[in-house]
Amino acid sequence: MNFTVINEAFQCGNCNQKNPPDGSGSCRNHCRKWLHSKHLDSAFPGDRASKCHSLMTPIGIDHSGKKGWILIHECKKCHKKIRNKMAEDDNMELASEISRNPI
Repeated sequence: MNFTVINEAFQCGNCNQKNPPDGSGSCRNHCRKWLHSKHLDSAFPGDRASKCHSLMTPIGIDHSGKKGWILIHECKKCHKKIRNKMAEDDNMELASEISRNPI
């Protein structure tokens, strides 16, 4: 099976903010202002293989020595949790507030 990672601009389903592609070589899957996402990916960020398509809420922050800060989302419909690397232009103030809540 051959997957192509998609890194494209999109409009947030939560706040309608326009978000550019991630310029760091990763795939942005969340709004940089409110950190919400849409459940499009299934196996890995950018695969666009999910059939759910519901809004995903940021529920936590983690840190990886290799990837840096990781945003954790939970789907409002199916409750799947997905992790995605944060971008430099993400709202780090909001991320800090989210990190104070235990998952």
